[in-house]
Amino acid sequence: MSLKSVQHFFKGVGKILKPGANLCLYGPFKYKGKYTSPSNADFDHWLKTRDPHSGIRDFEQVLALASDNSMRLMADHAMPANNQLLVFSKVKIQH
Repeated sequence: MSLKSVQHFFKGVGKILKPGANLCLYGPFKYKGKYTSPSNADFDHWLKTRDPHSGIRDFEQVLALASDNSMRLMADHAMPANNQLLVFSKVKIQH
């Protein structure tokens, strides 16, 4: 997905997710701009050859988008094949 699509995704999820509900994201992520494996670097290159706007997203950027849309990270689980499972929860907005 392009960054713009990811931004729209989080904005949409932020609007429809009820407080306490979870969002789970599965896939590869970069941490502090670094790939978690050489195969993820190769996969990112392959994605960008198909669509220059796509690619593996930075964890910190995803975390900021979630926060901007009233979600907080609950868990970051390592999964097979150098993927992660990120679990976010919609927070109740305090007035």
